[in-house]
Amino acid sequence: MQNLQMIDYWVFLAYFLLVASYGYWVYNRKKKTETTTTDFFLAEGSLTWWAIGASLIASNISAEQFIGMSGNGFFVGIAVAAYEWLAAIALIIVAVFFMPIYLKNHIYTMPQFLKTRYNETVSMIMTVFWLFLYIFVNLTSILFLGALAINNLIGGDHFHIIMVGLAAFALVITIGGMKVIGYTDVLQVLVLIIGGLATTWLALDMVSVKFGMGHNIFSGFNLLMEKADDHFHMILAKPTVDSSQEYINKYLLLPGIAMYAAGQWIVNLNYWGCNQYITQRALGADLNTARTGILFAGFLKLMMPIIVMLPGIAAYVLYQNGALQDQMAPGGKFLADNAYSAILTFLPTGLKGLSMAALTAAIVASLAGKANSISTIFTLDIYRKYIDKEADDRKLVWVGRMAIVASMVLAIALTWNDLLGIGGAGGFTFIQKYTGFISPGVFAIFILGMFWKRTTGAAAVAGVLVGFVLSVFFNEYAPEVMGNHTFLYTAYPDGNGGFEIPFLICMGLAFGFTILVMVVMSLFGPKVNPKAFELDTAMFKVSPGILVMIVTTLLIITAIYVKFW
Repeated sequence: MQNLQMIDYWVFLAYFLLVASYGYWVYNRKKKTETTTTDFFLAEGSLTWWAIGASLIASNISAEQFIGMSGNGFFVGIAVAAYEWLAAIALIIVAVFFMPIYLKNHIYTMPQFLKTRYNETVSMIMTVFWLFLYIFVNLTSILFLGALAINNLIGGDHFHIIMVGLAAFALVITIGGMKVIGYTDVLQVLVLIIGGLATTWLALDMVSVKFGMGHNIFSGFNLLMEKADDHFHMILAKPTVDSSQEYINKYLLLPGIAMYAAGQWIVNLNYWGCNQYITQRALGADLNTARTGILFAGFLKLMMPIIVMLPGIAAYVLYQNGALQDQMAPGGKFLADNAYSAILTFLPTGLKGLSMAALTAAIVASLAGKANSISTIFTLDIYRKYIDKEADDRKLVWVGRMAIVASMVLAIALTWNDLLGIGGAGGFTFIQKYTGFISPGVFAIFILGMFWKRTTGAAAVAGVLVGFVLSVFFNEYAPEVMGNHTFLYTAYPDGNGGFEIPFLICMGLAFGFTILVMVVMSLFGPKVNPKAFELDTAMFKVSPGILVMIVTTLLIITAIYVKFW
């Protein structure tokens, strides 16, 4: 990778000073004599709709998207954009149906939801689950992939220094609380979008120039569709016995139409609607502001594949035509996760600095959001409930800040020598697969808890445990049992002498059986559950302005799928 020039470092320094200065200004302008827990963890309703929407995207888009999704764009193509475009639909569902329930019942954390709707046991189990997931999967993978991406851009061997620097930058923002995170995320998103679009623009321009069409991004895009037509199919056909192992590997990642009936909805609805890391941005606002902010995030989601996926397809076309041969890994193989970094090598001086700023913005915003959520769950759902029930707001805020520091230090320790094997798994797939081990059970207890009054606490406990056990079973043990008998239906050769069920299908199977277990157990329980939420149609009515946002988003997604089906 080519080293950055001095002007690139000046561009990056300008970004750093802008975000740090703005964060400090927000902190001083909005701080109170005595910071309360709702102010520190939820911003106490002070976030505007555009700050909520921008913060959702800044927290969501990180190195795993820039590096991992771009790598999947290189390997599979536009089908990976389903994660982004279905997320926009999921955000509509969350805004219209989930948020009224949360806000009407004064829910501030997801464990609190489980305690209010079910019981203390369900809440405690999921509190521990979430803390382990956020620290051992999310925080570590964001830190590892972020440091790796920036190190590749800078050149040399500075991985550990960069990792510590990213963690320190995130700590500075996170210690200020949700207000600072929310408003600095607006700047982070601007840098992310501008830098990301600049990279995509130049990637398309490079393709156009490579094939003698001059500097024209539209010609570049048309050339991508011509030279990599197999990369522009939203739905992958089911493999047959004659399919190559490479195609089967693609299908294992994105299993065609089947994933739309299974894992994709579970992934998105669980992530956007049942996840402290995400919902926390909106839980401190009124319903209309929360809804508008969430729908704004959904609208921004529509452009994310242009930023994080399209450069991967451009890298594929350039590689196939000999333009990226110097990016070969040892052994003469191009690694898909190098696709985004490979494109950055061609950026002119100055834009490399902007791209590094965009990457850093995505990484730091995600680290800050995740650390804040870890702190919120630990402080409000463990420390205040079990360790010091008499703690005042000042002490709780102090504990929250210490939890932020502790979680970041632990993540650095785990990431230092890649103890979890993130690099070998592929970043984006690593997060999706291992998050998917608990997603089916979690989503089942949330969806039934919200909308079916008979769901009992005992069924919820069973749902959490059954969902996890079934996820492990379908991912690790069922493929070998099913592979020799149902190759064309469920399990496929993994290229290593065994079989594998696509993890998105595993999630659907685990979710279906978990729902069945919970329904049967609840039917044997009381007909009237005193902890069930009261629902009425008035809760779900939307204003004309919000309805216009919903219809516009759905029309755009429909047009995309019609074009690339």
